[in-house]
Amino acid sequence: MSNVVLVVDDSRSIRMLVSKVLKQAGFEVVEAENGKDALAKLAQASNVQLVITDLNMPVMDGLELIQAIRQKAEHKFTPVVFLTTETEEKKKEQAKSAGATGWIIKPFHPEKVMTVIRRVVA
Repeated sequence: MSNVVLVVDDSRSIRMLVSKVLKQAGFEVVEAENGKDALAKLAQASNVQLVITDLNMPVMDGLELIQAIRQKAEHKFTPVVFLTTETEEKKKEQAKSAGATGWIIKPFHPEKVMTVIRRVVA
C-alpha cells in the first residue's frame, strides 16, 4: 500500500509544486481544486494518509473541508496540514480546533514541507 497524499489548492501551480515535491519523496498524489472536489476524491481513494489543503478557496474552503473530513469515521484521524498564506493567529486557532494537524506558510521551502509531512505521517 503506497503513501497517498491529497493536495487541495485552487492554484494549479501550487498543486503542481507540492505534488512534485511529494512525488520526488516517493508519495502518490491525488489533487483537488477545492474542498468539495477534495471530498469527492477522498471518497474514491480510501488509502489517503494525509491531506494538505489551502485555507482560502472558492466553493468550499479549508476550514469547511477539515470539518467535513473529521465527520467521516474513516478519516477522523487522517492528518490534515494547512498550506496557506494566512498568518493570522485567529485563523490558526480555528483550524486547530477544527482538527488541523499542522500549518505551513506560503511561500514554502520543499524541505520544510517534507519535514512536516514526515512528522505527521510517521
